[in-house]
Amino acid sequence: MSNKILWIAAPAMLALGLGLGYWFASTPQTSAPSTIPPKKSDILFYRHPMNPEITSPVPAKGEMGMDYTPVYAGDEQMNKAPIGTVKIDGVTTQNIGVRTTKAKEEAMSHIVRAVGRVDYDEQNMVRLHPKIEGWVEDMYVDKTGQWVKKDTQLLNIYSPQLVASQEEYLLALKNNKALEKSPIDTIRKGAEQLLKSSRERLKLFDFPAHQLLELDKTGRVKKNIHIHSPAEGIVMKIGARNGQFVTPQTEIYMIADLRTVWVYANIYEYELPWINEGDLVEMQLVGIPGRIFKGHLAYIYPYAESETRTIKVRLVFDNPELLLKPNMFADLTIHANPQSNEVVIPSEAVIRSGSRNQVFVVRDKGKFEPRLVTLGLESNGKIAVLEGLKAGEEVVTSAQFLIDSESKLREATAKMLESMSSDKQTSSSKMQMPQEITHD
Repeated sequence: MSNKILWIAAPAMLALGLGLGYWFASTPQTSAPSTIPPKKSDILFYRHPMNPEITSPVPAKGEMGMDYTPVYAGDEQMNKAPIGTVKIDGVTTQNIGVRTTKAKEEAMSHIVRAVGRVDYDEQNMVRLHPKIEGWVEDMYVDKTGQWVKKDTQLLNIYSPQLVASQEEYLLALKNNKALEKSPIDTIRKGAEQLLKSSRERLKLFDFPAHQLLELDKTGRVKKNIHIHSPAEGIVMKIGARNGQFVTPQTEIYMIADLRTVWVYANIYEYELPWINEGDLVEMQLVGIPGRIFKGHLAYIYPYAESETRTIKVRLVFDNPELLLKPNMFADLTIHANPQSNEVVIPSEAVIRSGSRNQVFVVRDKGKFEPRLVTLGLESNGKIAVLEGLKAGEEVVTSAQFLIDSESKLREATAKMLESMSSDKQTSSSKMQMPQEITHD
C-alpha cells in the first residue's frame, strides 16, 4: 500500500518543482537598492552603540559584540547652534508627542494648609503671686472657669508682717502730725520722710488703695489684706485654698483673657518662602462646624523644629464669643501674598537632574535648544524662572526626555570633535616647529 502511495506522490512533487522553477525563471528579479558606503574621509570617528561618550578613531566592537556606529561629517553641521541642540523633522515631532508652551510674565499665588492648635494669648495672661506670706482667709473666687473683672476681690490674706507694717505707718502718721509745725526744719522733714517711706512700703506689698484710705481715716490696723484681680479674664487655675499658708512663691491664681487667642502651626521648609507676617489666615474647627474664623499671621519663629524639620508660626484670632478654647485643633488656610512679575512656565517643562535644572527652548521649527535655568517659587503646577529664560520664549512641555537623550548624544559628539580638533592643531604646531640644530 505504501509503495503505491509513493509512486503516486513522486510525479506530483516533480511537476510542482518544475512549475516553481519555471515561474522564478520567468519573473524579472529586482535587486534591493544598494547604499553607497561613505568615503573613509567622511567618517569622523566611531561611537559606542550603548554609551555615546565612548568613541574610537577606528572601527571596533563593544563588549556585547556590537559594532561601533560611524559618525559622519554631515551629522554635525549644526555649528552655529549651542552644544546639544537637537533638530527633529515634523513627522517625528508629531509621533513622539512634543507639546510646547510660551513662558509668561504673571503673578503667582499660593495657599498654605496646616493643622494648628489653639492656645492662650500670653500677653493677656496673669499669674498672681502674693508679695507677703500669710494664711488664706475668705475666698470669694474659688472655682476655675469663673469670669472675673479687673479689681474683683479674690480672697483675703492674714499676714503678721503686714500688720506690723500698718502699725509702723500709723506711728509715722502720728509723729508727722506732731512735728509738722516744728520750727526745726530737719526734724520736720525727717518726720515727713518717715511717713513717706512707711506708706511706700505698704504699696510695695500691694496693700489696696481703699484699705490704705480707710487706714488713714480710722487709724485702726487691718487684720487682712484684700487680694484683687489685676486683669479681666477667666480663672484658669487656683493654687491656694482657704486656710492655706502661702508665700511669694505660691501661684494663687492664673487668669487668662480669652477674647484673643493664639494658634500655633508648623510650616514645611519648602513653603516658608511664601509666607510673611501679616498674611490673612482662615481657620475651621470640627467642634464649631460651619464657622470660618479670620485672623492673621503674627510671627514666624527663627528656628526649625529638630524632630519634624518644620518652622513654627504664631497666628492671632479674635474670640469675642469665647468659642475658641485652648488646646482645640484647627484646620488652617494661609493666603500667601501674590508674587508679581514672575516669568512662569509649567513645572513639567523642567528636567531636574541633580543640581541642574534644564528646559528645551524652541529656536526654530523642529529645532530645540537645551537651556540651564535658575528656578524660584513653585505653586499649582507652575514654577517661576529667575534666570535663563525670558517671557515669550517657547519651551517643550512633553516628550522632552526623548529630546534630552538625543541632546546628550549630540553633546558628547561635539565634545569629541573639539578634542579631535585640538589634537590635530597640537600635532600640526609640533610639525611646524623648527628643529634645533646641533654643532659638533
